[in-house]
Amino acid sequence: MTNPLYDPYQILQKVYGRGSFLKQAIAETFIEEINRARTVKIVYGVLENDIYLDFCIRSFAPKNPKLPVRILLKIALYMLLFMEKQRYMVTDNAVALAKKLGKGGAAGFINAFLRAFDAEKLQLPQDKISALSVQYSYPAFAVSRLVQEYGGEEAEKIMQHRPPRTFVRFASAEAAEPYLQSAEKTPFENVFSFANFRRDEGFAAGKYTFQSVGSVAICAAVEPCENLLDACAAPGGKSVLLSRKCGRVTAFELHPHRAELIKQYAARMGAENIEIVCRDSSVYDGAYAEKFDTVLVDAPCSGFGVVSDNPDIKFFRREESLAEIEKTQLAILSACAKYVKRGGYLYYSTCSVLGEENDGTVSRFLQTYSDFAPEKAESPLAHRDTEYGMQFLPHLSMGAGFYVCKLRRRGE
Repeated sequence: MTNPLYDPYQILQKVYGRGSFLKQAIAETFIEEINRARTVKIVYGVLENDIYLDFCIRSFAPKNPKLPVRILLKIALYMLLFMEKQRYMVTDNAVALAKKLGKGGAAGFINAFLRAFDAEKLQLPQDKISALSVQYSYPAFAVSRLVQEYGGEEAEKIMQHRPPRTFVRFASAEAAEPYLQSAEKTPFENVFSFANFRRDEGFAAGKYTFQSVGSVAICAAVEPCENLLDACAAPGGKSVLLSRKCGRVTAFELHPHRAELIKQYAARMGAENIEIVCRDSSVYDGAYAEKFDTVLVDAPCSGFGVVSDNPDIKFFRREESLAEIEKTQLAILSACAKYVKRGGYLYYSTCSVLGEENDGTVSRFLQTYSDFAPEKAESPLAHRDTEYGMQFLPHLSMGAGFYVCKLRRRGE
């Protein structure tokens, strides 16, 4: 029988040790199929609670253990605290794996730590921001921004962990019918939510695809048009969905391997009206000047709206990176604004709940581009109206933390 800590350790070693993204690390790691669900639950859970688990280790360990031992302790603590596994079983398996990994010298420390650990003796920091950071495993800088922007009570609701659900968009009502027994409806046609959904042959046949409810909401806010540019298109979900209500879609993507993902996505879903162009959307190209009725800029962002699906965001994101992200957002928005025809529309969206990336970026854009003006966008998905757009919040919007703003270019 495989040690239950082994597969999670292999994956988390790639995340913590090599800087791999979680989904990439899972894809690159051989996992025994019988253990896959348990392994995925553990690695997601560890990263979802990373700061809290670090706090547990610091509170009970006389010194900070080296990375391999720290990873083992995080897995073991997660199994004890969140999966309610037997202490003796978790401890024995952690010690056995340490020895197998050539860390036998730490076996005594691991054994003593796990047997002595008592969550009831933990004392959160007295500082409010630090306490919330530990409690919800959010970086302190993000906690501070959320509290300042939304107030303490709503900030906590945003940060609360929600078990990730799988959103499936079906190609038609007929395609959806066989799967609906365990489905939860969304406000969008042929889009459903599942607690568990096992991919089958219908995926390759183009009967359905996986697409977040926030992504669908952004596409739903875009008006039908003849000629649309999706300026940050990979992996292709928005381009494919928008191709159903737009005559022609041009999809920009910087990286060739990600452009290939769009091509594969479109082919699988039978979208034949998409042209893929490999280029940098932040650099203006006069060949596209005023060429499009509508441009969608789904900009790179911090990702703090989708941490339930991507918990490693909280681990990797640093405060100093936000200024660079906002600079990139403005550069892409500014370049792509020039591709919009007079009288056409520019949509700006992110998967963030931080106002500086959303209304903040739009405000900076409008200071220079006075020929654009915000118009009210609509959505059947619960949201908050902001000064310029719509903010979807995880506790209101079926787990979605997204933003979209609709701008019209003056002219015709």
